[in-house]
Amino acid sequence: MSQLSITPINHALQSTVPMDKIRLVGWVRTRRDSKDFSFIELNDGSSLRNLQVIAKSDTLQNYADIQRLSTGASIVVTGALMPSQGKGQKWELVAHNIEIVGGADETYPLQKKGHTPEFLREIAHLRPRSNLFGCVFRVRSRLAFAVHQFFQDRGFIYVHTPIITGSDCEGAGELFRVSTIDVKNPPTKNGDVDYAQDFFARQTYLTVSGQLEAEAFACALTKVYTFGPTFRAENSNTSRHASEFWMIEPEMAFCDLTGNMDLAEEFVK
Repeated sequence: MSQLSITPINHALQSTVPMDKIRLVGWVRTRRDSKDFSFIELNDGSSLRNLQVIAKSDTLQNYADIQRLSTGASIVVTGALMPSQGKGQKWELVAHNIEIVGGADETYPLQKKGHTPEFLREIAHLRPRSNLFGCVFRVRSRLAFAVHQFFQDRGFIYVHTPIITGSDCEGAGELFRVSTIDVKNPPTKNGDVDYAQDFFARQTYLTVSGQLEAEAFACALTKVYTFGPTFRAENSNTSRHASEFWMIEPEMAFCDLTGNMDLAEEFVK
């Protein structure tokens, strides 16, 4: 690869002026051919929108290989960012050079059409390339950032609480057990499983809440919050139950119910 720095596609799409030479990387969404050139829709994950790349037969020595590119192939493109002649797009890239990093064959399952969540679950290694998952995790990223910004701007300290714990946190929910004991041949004592021989020498679980640890921190740091994974093992197969989720839990010393309500209302707003 050349030393020219990579320009994210979202930056190219937002450019205010043409550029004589830029370098893009990404995955081919679609390719369609005309007589002497091809249109490639390129996406690098920085934007939901693709950037159209024009590959000309008289410019590219490997044009025959370009014509065999299919959805999912990864490429590096160097070229000029020019005003687009087509409708619905401001810019397009006229390719001076296209390097094929990795190809994709006819078995590549993601095509330019809608896919159901059920289908996407079967291709976990590729589903982040779909618009659905791309949207979900872009939104989730911004929401997580906003959570931290809210509490940090108000003087809260972010604390990391244990994911593996021996506490059930006031009976907050059913627990997933964490153990290194061989379930097919567990050690026993007086007819019961001998957890003294387990890794932590006691029964341990995936956390249902960081509340207990956060309360202890609040009694030293005044205002703290946790934001991390929690687990609930209730046998509930409904759309309203998640066995794993991220929970936000602020704890404040020297605060009454009114102050707690004010914080909660401000956070939701």
